[in-house]
Amino acid sequence: MKIKNIDKSTFIALLSLFAFFHAANGQVNKPATFNISNKTVKVYTTAKGTDQRLTNTETLHFENKPQPTEGEVCVFVDVNKTFQTMLGIGSALTDASAETFYKLPKNKQQEFLTAFYDPQKGIGYTLARTNIQSCDFSSDSYSYVADGDKNLKTFSIGHDLKYRVPFIKEAMAAAGGKLTLFASPWSPPGWMKDNNDVLHGGKLKPEFDQSWANFYVKFINAYQKQGISIWGLTVQNEPMATQKWESCVFTAAEERDFVKNYLGPTLHKAGMANKKLIVWDHNRDQVFQRASTILEDKDAAKYIWGVGYHWYETWTGSPMLFGNVKNVAESFPDKHLIFTEGCIEKFDMARVNDWALGEKYGQSIIRDFNNGTVGWTDWNILLDEKGGPNHVGNYCFAPVIADTRTGELIYTNIYYYLGHFSKFVRPGDKRIISSSNRESLLTTAFINPAGQLAIVVMNTSDEKITYNLCIKGKAAVVNSLPHSISTLVI
Repeated sequence: MKIKNIDKSTFIALLSLFAFFHAANGQVNKPATFNISNKTVKVYTTAKGTDQRLTNTETLHFENKPQPTEGEVCVFVDVNKTFQTMLGIGSALTDASAETFYKLPKNKQQEFLTAFYDPQKGIGYTLARTNIQSCDFSSDSYSYVADGDKNLKTFSIGHDLKYRVPFIKEAMAAAGGKLTLFASPWSPPGWMKDNNDVLHGGKLKPEFDQSWANFYVKFINAYQKQGISIWGLTVQNEPMATQKWESCVFTAAEERDFVKNYLGPTLHKAGMANKKLIVWDHNRDQVFQRASTILEDKDAAKYIWGVGYHWYETWTGSPMLFGNVKNVAESFPDKHLIFTEGCIEKFDMARVNDWALGEKYGQSIIRDFNNGTVGWTDWNILLDEKGGPNHVGNYCFAPVIADTRTGELIYTNIYYYLGHFSKFVRPGDKRIISSSNRESLLTTAFINPAGQLAIVVMNTSDEKITYNLCIKGKAAVVNSLPHSISTLVI
């Protein structure tokens, strides 16, 4: 249709109407409201070869710099480009962590709780994961029901009441009474599986689909009676892995159909529609295939909050595959991405001071957040001097290692690298653009509802790097130490 001979006033009116609808559809950026003038930058740093550990090292000021040259190293931040809203950061509260915690002297238990959950004196964790029944990081295999009890009449979390439930409650109290907690099963009871074994993979038998769906409801209710609210569930830990420990295999189609036909409806019928259901809970390598198979089915997708993933795709010799996470974020923008597990494997006490431990965390967290992830969950929060306890010898690192022979707490640099995010990036904050013009400087950034910025910059090189922190025509000059991570708070 052609419009001819419209007068100037009509044209202006039509243009205004077009602009209104264009803005209503989210196509027009809101005008800038952040004013960088008179702002200061507090720098908190952890650096290799120094005693700096989340140390407030300096306060910087901005000067005019409308256009840096190509030769200048810069980190560019745009406050007006906002992305996902953050859920939280934390670690898993496993049987192993709980048992280790209660082997510590009381004063060390309190030190540990303050170190992880106090937002001022510690690193302010807000997110946690726990296991449903036993996992590899339990001292033994156990079940909540007797063999053959299809109706779950014998269901009891009595095992968890000795260590894990009290431990979770202490963590919640230390966090101020609230902790976003999700739970994951490693395996149904062995008698529900086709290999009749809680270990070594196997599959859930179809005749127990409903019993297993009811099991999640029983678990949530049992923990609720203990004063522990379960925020969400993953359907199955590592559903494509046949392990020597507790494991169970679901193909993407099997997980989709279990959610669609059993778990989703069962949670809703039990009044638990508000529980966040997370699929996959395995490595980045197949995360897109898994997400697309499940989420393209609208009858399954309606029950699902998001997609969880781990970082162990490196077992194949591959680097961490961050692009696959981005593919899911872009393809399914109405769902959420959450990192549900990662740790450094093959524990060795001689490596507790290895700087590479924390740097792997820093790289993953920055890239995961930049690719759309809303929450990041480390694996065991605390382990003993053997990297356990673990009933199959699968010993790993944790942010803090407790030497139960001496009562000493050993803080690896994993703890500090995690703290550069958890202490300054809080639930409800939004990610904003932070862009580096040098490969050796990794960066991500966030703004909180009060307008405070937290910009994380990680130097992966052997060199000190001086760079400009550039925001809206102004810059502050920052010195980044070799193999360091800094959080810049504006």
